[in-house]
Amino acid sequence: MKKLSILTSCIALALSGSALAAESTHTNNTLTYQDVFNIEYAANPVVMPNGKQVVYERRSMDIMTDSMKRNLWTVSLDGKTHLPLLSDTHNHFSPVFSPDGAKMAYLSSKEGKVQIYVRDLASGLTARVTDVAMTPSSLSFSPDGSQLAFSMFTPGKAKPLFSLDFKPKDAKWADNAQYIDQALFQRDGAGMKRPGNMHVYVVPAIGGSPRQITSGKHDYAGSLAWSGDGKQIIVSANTHDDAQFDVFNSDLLAIDVLTAKVTELTAMSGPEHSPRLSPNGKKLAFTGFEDNGKSNQITELYVMNPDGSDIKRLTPKLDRSVGNVKWADNSKGLYFSYDNEGKKHVAYVSLSGKIKTHTDALGGMSLGRPYTSGHFDVTDNGQIVYTQSTGVRPADLAVVSKRGKVTQLTDLNSDVFDHKTLNQPELMEVKSSVDGRRLQAWIVTPPNFDPNKKYPLILEIHGGPHTAYGPEFSTEVQLFAAAGYVVVYGNPRGSTSMGADFANEIDKNYPSEDYNDLMDMVDGVIAKGYVDQDNLFVTGGSGGGTLTAWIIGKTDRFKASVVAKPVINWTSMIGASDIYTFMTRYWFSDLPWNDYQQYWNRSPLSLVGNVKTPTMVLTGELDVRTPMSESEQYYGALQLQGVDSAFVRIQGAYHGIAAKPSNLARKVGNILAWFDKYRTNNKAD
Repeated sequence: MKKLSILTSCIALALSGSALAAESTHTNNTLTYQDVFNIEYAANPVVMPNGKQVVYERRSMDIMTDSMKRNLWTVSLDGKTHLPLLSDTHNHFSPVFSPDGAKMAYLSSKEGKVQIYVRDLASGLTARVTDVAMTPSSLSFSPDGSQLAFSMFTPGKAKPLFSLDFKPKDAKWADNAQYIDQALFQRDGAGMKRPGNMHVYVVPAIGGSPRQITSGKHDYAGSLAWSGDGKQIIVSANTHDDAQFDVFNSDLLAIDVLTAKVTELTAMSGPEHSPRLSPNGKKLAFTGFEDNGKSNQITELYVMNPDGSDIKRLTPKLDRSVGNVKWADNSKGLYFSYDNEGKKHVAYVSLSGKIKTHTDALGGMSLGRPYTSGHFDVTDNGQIVYTQSTGVRPADLAVVSKRGKVTQLTDLNSDVFDHKTLNQPELMEVKSSVDGRRLQAWIVTPPNFDPNKKYPLILEIHGGPHTAYGPEFSTEVQLFAAAGYVVVYGNPRGSTSMGADFANEIDKNYPSEDYNDLMDMVDGVIAKGYVDQDNLFVTGGSGGGTLTAWIIGKTDRFKASVVAKPVINWTSMIGASDIYTFMTRYWFSDLPWNDYQQYWNRSPLSLVGNVKTPTMVLTGELDVRTPMSESEQYYGALQLQGVDSAFVRIQGAYHGIAAKPSNLARKVGNILAWFDKYRTNNKAD
């Protein structure tokens, strides 16, 4: 999976001279930019029908295509046998097994476009099932194994209001104008939204012509659940007339496979999604919430009869959002994941509502920044196979028995990390100076750290803001540490994993006292005695970029800052972002032209007149979540203010800059080069 050596050096040479200068301070035992291309990790474990092995996605970085590669490998539950199943130069992913355990369906790009394939497990023979133009997703076998259901984007026809009809043959004219009459006309990661929607299809498992069973101008997406008799497919969709504005209001719908008749099963005010039918066919589980208008809402686990009757909440007292739901084999309860205090857990809940947590070590899949993450599956006897978080390695697979014994199943990165020094994230708890709330943060120190010396400090702030950091492996944080910085990151108010009240401390009030919480974290590290207070630096992306710009408008204590993919002016962001219908409804109490002041009072641009901190602005060129125009405004304002500033536009990047490994390296390299430019009198050198 790792064929890099000389080629990785070529990529490193593509980085800026300043970035390479920063890397030159690394030694052989520290993480480097080249290592970004060497990292692998485990994802999407699925217990195989024999109950003795797991198939999983082994993900690695393809240096030639600057992308992630996915292959399928198997590992025994004792960890002794680790073998490739489908491993070559193509992508193979998303495995699902037929109910009788004889076949495995999966997606593969081995013949160009991604198609559905089915593999006979006994013989190893494989057949291509589809020949479709768009990428399928959400594969699901029918109860008798004879059919596969899947979702797929289905293009529609553009309907221009006006077009010229006298273009001469072979004439070379400009393309037709784009006529847009929908509210949500673009999507980060994809660009301009093409006419069309996600729809559900069925196809014979032995191959054939896919048949579309949903229609209309709404998206039918997410997981698909067959009814026990195989006559219906249950899917989540928001089919309301105002779906683009009432974005949460999706319902569970049962689609008749033969007639395409739609039966509504749920009608809550919020989203109902992720349907899962119990193995005995008697109960349907799903996740969702009743919409209360808050900017952060707790997703709960529900069960009901397959016809939509007798809905019951299973997790009303958890005060944490649930996800990744899986039925126990005996249909007496469900397994699910949830975040608590910066860690992702796997728990079991019985149909009576009793909850038992099995592990808090799920993670290791958010390579760029230390967000909570993780996948898991469950064996018939209750063992949990999961992506394991260690803090200093990307995800490997591990299994925990019902008695709590943990066995590591894979070791994908010893060749990269065994000879390098990476320090574990160290938990630090401080009290908020605002209201005494308990705050959690994590500190990562440089290799060969000496607490008797003084080190420069980087405060790194997460996005969201309703997300959570934890003691996870982070390429960005570890590269900062390898360059000689102490790094602190944490969960200020507004973060998830601490309950609804904590998250909604910033409801209709962001940024606000989350600024104070972050300063309390910085002060907490300084109190340990090994931070050079003359060399404090701050950065963050998305919501963290917004907070970085807010911070430097409030204080001059930081030597330099990097404001990454920020919101600077909430009014202009509302007009240009791909989530503006959500933002105006859940983050503000009125529209900007009705109450301009609340938008301006919470915009970092309102504080730019105070900024003296040398500041780099960094954003993906294609970003439409926090659009490039936001960064352009801020850079222009900094220039007008005479602030020492720079502007970095990451090419080929949407909001998720780390989607391309080279751009992840460029992002970190530019941040470190900017900080090193202002780093002075480093007492640790």
